[in-house]
Amino acid sequence: MSFSLPASARIVKDTLGVVHDIPDKVDHVICSGAGCLRLLTYLGVEDRVVGVDGMEKRKSPFDSRPYALVTPAYKSLPLFGQHLGRDNPELIMALDPAPQVIFKTVGSSGLKPEVLQQKTHIPVIAVEYGDLDSQSEQFYQALEIMGDSLDRKERAAELVSFFKDTRSDLEARASASEKEAPSIYVGGISYRGSRGLASTDPVYAPFAALGLQNLAASKAKASGGHATTIAKEKLIEWDPEIILLDLATLQLGPDAGGQAELMNDPAYQILSAREKGQVWGTLPYALYTKNYGSILADAYFLGKLVYPDSFADIDPVSKADEIYSFLFGKPVFDEMNRIFDDLVFRQVPVQ
Repeated sequence: MSFSLPASARIVKDTLGVVHDIPDKVDHVICSGAGCLRLLTYLGVEDRVVGVDGMEKRKSPFDSRPYALVTPAYKSLPLFGQHLGRDNPELIMALDPAPQVIFKTVGSSGLKPEVLQQKTHIPVIAVEYGDLDSQSEQFYQALEIMGDSLDRKERAAELVSFFKDTRSDLEARASASEKEAPSIYVGGISYRGSRGLASTDPVYAPFAALGLQNLAASKAKASGGHATTIAKEKLIEWDPEIILLDLATLQLGPDAGGQAELMNDPAYQILSAREKGQVWGTLPYALYTKNYGSILADAYFLGKLVYPDSFADIDPVSKADEIYSFLFGKPVFDEMNRIFDDLVFRQVPVQ
């Protein structure tokens, strides 16, 4: 089997500034690293994927990645390596059809993009996954680079506009409210696996979009912008008026995780949010890095919760499906809700 690429017809520059020669028409690709395949699915070219990493092969009743729910075909594709960018060049070169381009998120483990390219003789286009806040430009650039490579520039532009406009709408609604926001804590955030109530995110994007105080913000630098674990005593000291429970914590089982801790841990019995029934379930924030669509849906739910006048026209469930439909072409809220015990955007029983 030959792995020579068609004659180059154009060039693409990746996020590292590397210029790649790629075919004029790219029909076969793979995505390496956390979040990379999610971005490609946003672009609507999932039919061009010819192989997947180990994350797509995992079997779990709690899969919180909407992109995986709408594209079950990913599970049946050949394996080319393990998750987090730990690629196997031999498996990649055995793929048939052979990928014409490999997209790889920067910071992934395994082979560096230039080494993977040397070993496979396939252009490896590096992109930054970014976020919806301080690194939003990296996120937008990733969509644009991938869109350019796949002749999906128009769709990439639509996506960038959608994320920018949605963020602006959230900010405008929050700014228009005259209501003072209550103190809020988010717990159960996943990071390299499911976590309990003490796992939070000091740069939680829904808080940032709504201009809400993040009680754990002081941990941002130390955590490097990832989930971090706080001391139990600190949560008791904060005694937030509202607790958001990232429902990914349910993966720990009925006797562990945030809901079980709030029910059974004596230290948490005095929390005001628990006593007043102000513990609410939210869509999982991250699995294989951040779930951008779910983050926006959670932000609208949270806005409705704390600024009801400014979000009076918003039904969080309908808004979630509107977001998912734009990103993936179909609504998936009901399926996500079933996976997480019908607790999404509802009060979580903790007594």
